[in-house]
Order: sequence, then C-alpha cells, then structure tokens
Amino acid sequence: MFDFVRKHTRLLQFVLVLLIFPSFVFFGIQGYSRFTGGEATAVAKVDGHDITRAEWDAAQRDQVERLRRQMPGLDPKFLDTPEMRLQVLDGLVRERTMLAAADKLHLVTTDDRLQRIFATDPQFAQLRNADGSVSKEFLAAQGMSSVQFAQRLRQELSMRQVLQGITATAVGPAGSSGTALDALLQQREIQLQRFEPKDYLAKVSPSDADIEAYYKNPVHAAEFEAPEQADIEYLVLDLEALKKDIKVPEEDLKKYYTENEARYSTPAERRASHILVKAEKSLPEAERAKAREKAEKLLAEVKKAPGSFAELARKNSDDPGSKERGGDLDFFGRGAMVKPFEDAAFGLKPGEISGVVESDFGFHIIQVTAARGGDKKSYEEVRAGIEDEIRKQLAQRKFSEVAVEFTNTVYEQSDSLKPAADKFKLELRTASAVKRAPQPGATGPLASTKFLDALFGNEAVRNKRNTEAVETGPNQMVSGRIVKHEPARQRALAEVKAQVRDRVAAEQAAALARKEGEARLAELSKAPETALPGATLTISRAQTRDLPREVVDATLRANADKLPAVEGVDLGAQGYAVVRLLKVLPRDPATGDMARLQQQYAQAWADAESQAYFASLKTRLGARTTEAAAAAASSPAAN
Repeated sequence: MFDFVRKHTRLLQFVLVLLIFPSFVFFGIQGYSRFTGGEATAVAKVDGHDITRAEWDAAQRDQVERLRRQMPGLDPKFLDTPEMRLQVLDGLVRERTMLAAADKLHLVTTDDRLQRIFATDPQFAQLRNADGSVSKEFLAAQGMSSVQFAQRLRQELSMRQVLQGITATAVGPAGSSGTALDALLQQREIQLQRFEPKDYLAKVSPSDADIEAYYKNPVHAAEFEAPEQADIEYLVLDLEALKKDIKVPEEDLKKYYTENEARYSTPAERRASHILVKAEKSLPEAERAKAREKAEKLLAEVKKAPGSFAELARKNSDDPGSKERGGDLDFFGRGAMVKPFEDAAFGLKPGEISGVVESDFGFHIIQVTAARGGDKKSYEEVRAGIEDEIRKQLAQRKFSEVAVEFTNTVYEQSDSLKPAADKFKLELRTASAVKRAPQPGATGPLASTKFLDALFGNEAVRNKRNTEAVETGPNQMVSGRIVKHEPARQRALAEVKAQVRDRVAAEQAAALARKEGEARLAELSKAPETALPGATLTISRAQTRDLPREVVDATLRANADKLPAVEGVDLGAQGYAVVRLLKVLPRDPATGDMARLQQQYAQAWADAESQAYFASLKTRLGARTTEAAAAAASSPAAN
C-alpha cells in the first residue's frame, strides 16, 4: 500500500483537493476550521438558544484584552486558566439570561430615554463631547462605531431594569437590622486561659515507632517530597551578545559626536534681576521718552549704590511678577526672554549691571547675579558612550535577522546547544537545581515562567532536546536543554528524620495542651464563678485583640442567658483555649455610624434577594452549561 501511495502522490493530491475545496467554497476557511474544530459546539443554553464555543472564545479574548489594557504587566497565563475561562462563561450566561428576561418582560429602552441617560448620567461624563455625541477616542479604543455603542448601552440599560425593581426597593427594617447588627457588633467581656503546645514540648518524647508511623502516613507524604529539578545549560541571544562583535570605525564615532554636539553641551543659563519701567511700543513717543528718562535716573541710583538694586526694584519696578522678589527672575536660558533682554543678560558677567535696555515692554535695568552651564564635554570624554550607543543601535537592527537563524539552529540541531553557541559566539551558561517555577531571587531567563515551561515540557525532559527559542524579554531569545533531570521523589526517612520528629513532637504537645485545657473546662463548668488568671478583655468583631478567630467566634456565639458562662475552643496545632464570658456590652462604637451600617445591611439584603431572583430566572429560562464546557475550559482559547 505504501508503494501505491509513493507512486500515485499526484493523484492523491488531486483527490484531496476535490474533497476539501467544496468545503472552502461553502463555508470559507474560517467556517471550515470552525466546523472541523468544534467551535460550533454548544457550551451553554439559555432560553433554548445555544452559546457556542466560538462565542465563548471571543468573550474570553475580549476579557483578556480589557484586563491587559488595565494592567499591562499582568502575566497572560493568569488570564487563560480553566477558572478564568469558566468565569467568562458564567458572565456570558448571565448576560444572555438578563437579555432574554428583559425581552420577555418587555423592558425596552427607547431612543429618548437612551439619549437622556447618556446626556445626564455623571458616569458617562468622560465619554461625552460638548455636543452630546460619543467621544471618538473612546470608540476607537473600544473598536466600536457610535451605532454599536448605542446598541450596547441600550442592552445594558434594559438588563439593568430586570433587577432594578429588587435592588432599588430593598428595605432593612429597624427591628431585623438591629437584631442582626447586635449579633455582629456587640461587645463581650471575657477572661481567657491559653494552653499552648510550646509549653508542653519538654513533656513529650516521640519514639522511633511514632516517627515512622507519621512518615508513612499518606496524609503527610507531600511534606517530605523532594521537588522535581534539573541541571541545565542554556544560551541567551540578546543585544549584549550581538554588540560584542560589532566594530565601529573611528571616523563614524567622530561624525556622530559632531552631529550631536548639543547632547554633550550644558545649555548656558543666567540668573538676573531687573527693574522695568513699563512703556509699551504703542505709546506715543513723548510718553516713551519720559519712561526712558525715569529709567536713566534709576540707573544712576543703582550705579551709585549697587547693593540697593533689590530695594529699588521693589519700590520702582513695573513688573508685578518679580518686584516683590527684588526683581529676581531666577535662572533662564536662551529663548526664554525677549531678544534685547536676552542679548544684554548673556553679555554680562555675574555682578555686572547693564545700561538701559529697550524692549517691547519698556525699559529694563538688568543685574546678572549668577551664571551656569555653557560647558561642552570633549570627544574623549564621551567616546565610550557614543560607541556603546551606536553598537546598541546596530545590534537592534541585526537582532531580528539573527533571531530567526538562532531559532532555526536550536531546532534543527536539537541534541546540543554547542552548534548554536559556536555559530553565534554565545556563552553556554549552566544552572543547577532549576525547578518548574521561578525561585525567589531568580533573575533573567530563570525568572521567566515561559522559558521554564518550555524547559520542563515532555519532549525536553524525556529526550533532553533543546527547547524552542523562547522570547523572555525585549530583544532577548533563550533556548535551554536539560543535562540531568531528577523527578519529584519521596525523601528517605533518614534524610528527614529530624524534621519528622519535630512535627510529631508538635502534635503530641498540642494533644497534651488540648487534654489539659479540656480538664480545666470541666472544672470551670462545675464552678463557673472561679476566676481565670490574667486580665479581663473586652472583644468584638471590630476589636479582636489579636485573638485567634476561633476564640472570637466562640465568644460571640456563646449562650449569654446565664453568666458567667464558659466555653472551650480547640485551636488544633495552636493548642486549646478556655473562655469565661462575664458580660454582654452594647455595640462597639468603633464600628462607625449606625445609620450607614443599616444602609449596608439593607444593601446586603438587596444583593441576596437579587441573586435569588436571578437564580429563579435561570431556572425559568433553562439557563445551564453543557458537559462540553468543563472539557473546553481546560483547553486554550481557539485563537
């Protein structure tokens, strides 16, 4: 038969074309892949209508894109777990259920109501233009037209009406809310005696039989398991690796320096103070002459007593922004002031005073108080930085081409990384005891979940083949290979005996603590008036005094009809506690405003009632997921 296939290859190709081509004609390429790939499979049903695998995948992709926009650094693998996919499907079922309910209840959102809500509701303020239309930037970001947005908003408003009659009308009567809040927020005064395992450790001595029994107990098997690990070698192709072989001619470095001199120069700046006699250019010449005369007189005063410049500016300057600071304008560079002012200021040395300088604003007297900048680094000072920058730019251009070759090489010669290391002049790196998950303090490729997943893939582990070239960062490709693999194993008792002994001792000490605590409880039950050692405590849900939650729950749950009352609390590995309840006190004032708490109670009731109503809607409309959903949740999205 195989001989027939070899001899009639062209004939078989023709037959396959005849079989496949009509499918493309009738369904298209995408339709064909859906038909054969199970995308038309129903994963849920609502009101007799299917939700298909393709619709679920599309909703999953939309959800992933939304979350990526909100949290750009989020690991994509977190978004494609079975739990996340089932959440998306639940959301899709909920949406279809609400739409079906709105349709059957005739909850239609009219055009007028739609426009009124969009124009007045504060939650849409950022989406509205001044003319009341939808922001084009928002529509572009969402990939929608204005018609699609209006349809989506109409659906949202209609769905909201389904539950609004319940959520908006829930009432928390004072009686029932008061009883519930009392149970939740009241305070109780207690005495407490703790029986902690650490106080009994000296009284226990685990035998070898105890240690062996604990070790062999299947319940504890995971405690003594050595995790899977591997010794590996790997190659990193990145810009640093490519830069090493790039040589830049000296003339190119000097040319770059000449073309980018501004980058290596510090802009010159001056700090100056001025006195302005205001006289705009549009004033009559006589008034400008009068202003100049005033400026000349002020200049004469300044030259007689240069130290009085700031005082003269406060009294005489017409610049409201600087006169209160004695005319100080702080540091400024070229281009920050009008040209005549700038030329005068940059022509003076610190401490010098200008003559009268005319500008469009009037007449200035300028005193330069400080100067900085204007320095330029020599070529020799910046040569190393220029060379590194150019080599980096050239490496970035080269990376895309080399990355393809690197990918092909590690795949085609998959039994060793040495050919790729030699071809691209890369360092063959090694690492020991590498685990499936990044370890604390891991850096570079060993901190990449993507690389570790490839490294511990079936083919790489079983046959010790090179992994595919994995992108672990911008301009960085990595391929690795397992040299030695150690599967997860149960450690021998001899390796962990000390650890097992400590755990058995802790168990035995906790048992002794519990036994003594129960004996103390029995004594107090006969004589509850007997006081316990230690101070009296007042506790509530808001003020737990750092007590274990089990103690707080037992205290607030205890029957307070007859006081004092006693309760025993088994704390497991933390031992035992005996609680003596003395008083029941009013609500803890630290819990806040009672009116607000009653509103929260009413809201909680509204949520519970709306959830119950939604559950009844699902039953009425036959909303359910199919058996195919569970299997599909474990497989990646179609696209």
